[in-house]
Amino acid sequence: MHRHRIGLVVPSSNATVETEMPLLLSRHPEAEFSFHSSRMRMNTVSPEGLAAMNAQRERCILEIADASPEVILYACLVAVMVGGPGEHQRVESAVAEQLATGGSPALVRSSAGALVEGLRALRATRVALVTPYMRPLAQQVVRYIEAEGFTVTDWRALEVEDNTDVGCIPGDQVMAAARSIDLSDVDALVISCCVQMPSLPLIEPAEQEFGIPVLSAATAGAYSILRSLGLPVAIPGAGSLLRADATVAAG
Repeated sequence: MHRHRIGLVVPSSNATVETEMPLLLSRHPEAEFSFHSSRMRMNTVSPEGLAAMNAQRERCILEIADASPEVILYACLVAVMVGGPGEHQRVESAVAEQLATGGSPALVRSSAGALVEGLRALRATRVALVTPYMRPLAQQVVRYIEAEGFTVTDWRALEVEDNTDVGCIPGDQVMAAARSIDLSDVDALVISCCVQMPSLPLIEPAEQEFGIPVLSAATAGAYSILRSLGLPVAIPGAGSLLRADATVAAG
């Protein structure tokens, strides 16, 4: 069984993506994966903190390219979305150009772009969000997703600014936020619009409770990685987006 090497560029205070992504992809029936990270200093999820973190991107890409990954995931959704509509395309293109200049053939994905890709794959048009961010940042995320052609019917911001604390948000608090949203006319629920807010154990129970597709930044990232590698999208227990019998196709 071939082992695929995955690069992750993550905030220094993020401890969730390196937990949930390996757990997700370890369930794949046809491939194995190894994960290799480079870190950008960031503790406070604020415009200033995100800008300072993004300034470290080129260094991190240089470092992670040394590990010869097949795919690199730029794993901080809000850090990209605060750049305004279409920023995930600009970031992915800039990283790809940097890699090509250095002779690396690695593919590039971002958590922001992966979420858009995942929602389109589910053919969702009306979506609801649960985010950990302070309200001004959450509003920027909402505007970004709407600029991609989706209608955000409702959203919740848990207003946790310290990124370490985001990684400790309990699942019952996330589910309570989701239950407070009117989901009667929603095509999909993004139960964690952040790779640091834990969500993986919630995906399947939330789908069963709400009766709609439920995804997260983590499951969308896994979906995008698998598609980029040309691998079957088949991860048991991770929701409709990663279901082997799903008929979704990215638009």
